[in-house]
Amino acid sequence: MRKHTLAAVVSATALTLAACGSDGADSGADDAAAGDYPKGPVKVIAPADPGSGWDLTARAVAADLAKEKIVTTPLPVENKPGAVGTVFLADMVEQQKGKDDVIAVTSMAMNVNTAMGQTPYSYKDVTMIAALSAEHFIVVTPKDSPYQDLDSALKAIADDPGSVPVGAATDDQFPFSLIVNEAEGDPTTINYVTYEGGGEQSTALLAGDVQLAIAGVSEFLPLLESGELRPLAVLAEEPIEGLDAPTTAELGYDVTIANWRGFYGPPEMPEEAVAFWQDAIEQLSTSESWKATAEKNQWTTQFMKGEDLTSYLDKTQQQVDEGYALVSGG
Repeated sequence: MRKHTLAAVVSATALTLAACGSDGADSGADDAAAGDYPKGPVKVIAPADPGSGWDLTARAVAADLAKEKIVTTPLPVENKPGAVGTVFLADMVEQQKGKDDVIAVTSMAMNVNTAMGQTPYSYKDVTMIAALSAEHFIVVTPKDSPYQDLDSALKAIADDPGSVPVGAATDDQFPFSLIVNEAEGDPTTINYVTYEGGGEQSTALLAGDVQLAIAGVSEFLPLLESGELRPLAVLAEEPIEGLDAPTTAELGYDVTIANWRGFYGPPEMPEEAVAFWQDAIEQLSTSESWKATAEKNQWTTQFMKGEDLTSYLDKTQQQVDEGYALVSGG
């Protein structure tokens, strides 16, 4: 099997991120806790449609912060879809500078968008607050699909790419392209149909508009549990507890990518607000409510902030750039 540096780096992160957040419970967080921030509601933005991984994360975090009484002011969740998060990213940079009443969910999509040249902005242009979790990707198909396993689906794509429409958000196309490349297919010929979230992809799968789809496990979990969708592979080294699906490692594909998720604020976000949210998210990461939420959605808790987060994002961006060049023929 050919090795992909990106896959190795991202999957290895699952072993290291949990140890990266210990430097954040500093005097800044204590000062924020002692102050009067936040004075009113803070909007939690999911820059994608309802049912997407970002949407699920935003609503789960807002609910658990309230349940644990970590944050007592209102946390209204708003969906702001558009071009895989780049529309709201531009709004955050250009319109929200210096504000303290808005935070947004982000993920590895931010790295992928930068690699693809989809936006002039990146994680360096906003205030990165903290990473909270990681989620493995999964490839699914309808229960009555002719594809009984990943190998048959990849063979069909190699033989006639246009005949196999694949539903995927732009950033989710990246890991699927790596699998096709592993199978000695041509990633540049894949017939992608772009959707911003698992909700749209599920509808398209059940309607027959696409034959395969890839997204985070949680985005397909209800239909996997009901049997309406069949899992072909989880992009992971080890099986996921409670999910009857083979891993890409078991199937001989060396592509095991987990999608990190976290939160960012506007550029020049006040230090008091940054410290408050870092402290709140760190408290949440060890709470009983979040542990139950993570288990329910098959998320791995991986808290990280400050220099650890910056270093990780820099390294991830480098590897995503290299990987995108591979699958795009660049």
